[in-house]
Order: sequence, then structure tokens, then C-alpha cells
Amino acid sequence: MPGPPPDPEALRRDRNSDEGWHVLPLTGRPGPAPDWPLTPASNRESHHWVRLWKTPQATRWEVLGQHVQVAMYVRRLVALEDPDATAALGNHVIRLEEALGLSIPGMRRNRWQIGSQQSMQPAPPQAPTGTDGAPAAPTSSARGRMLRAVPNDGA
Repeated sequence: MPGPPPDPEALRRDRNSDEGWHVLPLTGRPGPAPDWPLTPASNRESHHWVRLWKTPQATRWEVLGQHVQVAMYVRRLVALEDPDATAALGNHVIRLEEALGLSIPGMRRNRWQIGSQQSMQPAPPQAPTGTDGAPAAPTSSARGRMLRAVPNDGA
């Protein structure tokens, strides 16, 4: 998955179905966790299952029907807690974590943000300033945009 994360303000022009970013509630998903979908869960798996279904991301998992994927993540996460767990298992857990939007890169890929829509607004661009603090004059040539040495006035 190389490359930069998607820009929140850049929606694809070639697809009318692009819904943009989903803002997830700060309070997380209300209510009890759904039933465990795999073979019987251990106590540790049950702990993680209930904890994860309270997160903001769980609101999207429910809409997308990702119960089995979350359960597989939980099962692998518990297996990773074993001191003899392999690095390959660790990499698998990281991939599942990203796919479920539990990490920052995963949230970006899924176009999920926790909080209000207002926090999605980009900061206004800062105008470049000159050495005196006044707005710099725009230049139209590459030579005009080059760095120049500033004379030292003995300070």
C-alpha cells in the first residue's frame, strides 16, 4: 500500500459514487457488542471483542458487516500476545488493524475521521512573507523563486 494517504479534500472526479470522508462519533458505538461469530471465544478474546465494539470505528464495521473480520483480528491479536508469537503474525495483525481502521494510516485509507466535520476543514494557506515580515511579491520565473543570500549587516 505505497503512496501518500488520500487527501480529505480531493474527491475523485471520475466516480460519482465517491462519498468522501466519514466522520465517526467521538463517543463510539453505543450498546452491547454483537455475538461472537467464530468458534467459542477465550476470556481474552471476549475482553478485546467487547472493548473494540465500543470504539468509533465499530459504527462503520456494523454498517459494513465486518463482524467476522473484527473477530479474526481479535483472535490474531490474542495469539500475538503469546511470547512465542512470530514476526509474520505481528505483520498480519498490523495489516488487519489497518484494514479495520484501528491505526492512523488505516483510518486515512478508509477515509474515516473521529470528531466533527469542522475539524476536517484545511487550514487557510499562509502567504509567504519577505525578510521584513511584509507579504512577499509573487514571482513568475524559477530564477525569481531561488534562494538568495541576504547581506549581513553586522548583527
